[in-house]
Amino acid sequence: MLNKNIETFLGCDGAYADATTVLFGAPFDSTTSFRPGARFGSRAVRSESYGLETYSPYQQKDLTAYQIFDSGDLELPFGAPEHALEAIQERAAMILQDGKRPFLLGGEHLVTLGAVRAVAERYPDLHMIHFDAHADLRDEYLGVSLSHASVIRRCWNILGDGRIFQFGIRSGDQGEFAWGRDHVQTQLFDFTGLGQVLDHLGDKPVYLTIDLDVLDPAYFPGTGTPEAGGVSFKELLDATLAVCQQANVVACDLTELAPNLDQSGASTAVACKMVREMLIAAPTR
Repeated sequence: MLNKNIETFLGCDGAYADATTVLFGAPFDSTTSFRPGARFGSRAVRSESYGLETYSPYQQKDLTAYQIFDSGDLELPFGAPEHALEAIQERAAMILQDGKRPFLLGGEHLVTLGAVRAVAERYPDLHMIHFDAHADLRDEYLGVSLSHASVIRRCWNILGDGRIFQFGIRSGDQGEFAWGRDHVQTQLFDFTGLGQVLDHLGDKPVYLTIDLDVLDPAYFPGTGTPEAGGVSFKELLDATLAVCQQANVVACDLTELAPNLDQSGASTAVACKMVREMLIAAPTR
């Protein structure tokens, strides 16, 4: 007997009722300010994941030992950011209500805001760890307040001072950096000080958001706004594993893969491996 064809991320085909983490994609890039294509990221990660093994030699664990459910991509209205964010928030809220951890696959970085809205309602003491090349702290970009260039500023509107910790930042306008000094903690260029931040956060609930352009374009050219001077894959992996293993990560995302901008497929392969390692590393609280 034939079964219907359902494409899921590598090994993430368990039952929803048993899942501890639920993947969902947000194929949206309507506010991308340079090169579009991130809307194709979540589908590419799911499709190309079959080039990976389920076993992680970095952690010496196998993804199949964990209960992960891939709920597929949302259907989002292009050109309507607020409606898209509402749909993302609704999906994340449902996952949280069912006692599971949401894992959002972008899409451009604005999609993070929808998930953060839902997670902050569930966890009023929510903190954020943010890996990115860009500060994303503009109050608006080209007169628009909902933009991938202002997403962390919008998250700050929800979380407030002292709850956002940025790493790898190497791009932004002067006003962003001036504003950020009073409201968020920013580590330029690398992950220096991450250990101290994790010690400070202790068991507080954490939202981990990773914009993959934190990587140097030599490792990750397939993104809409590449910035020279980024970190290596191993540096990003080590920092991400530290957060997932030590912090109380109640939700997370991975954004800004634009697979059409790297025809070699190498950038998608990087994103797939990051998803696998994050799924294995994050403990169930």
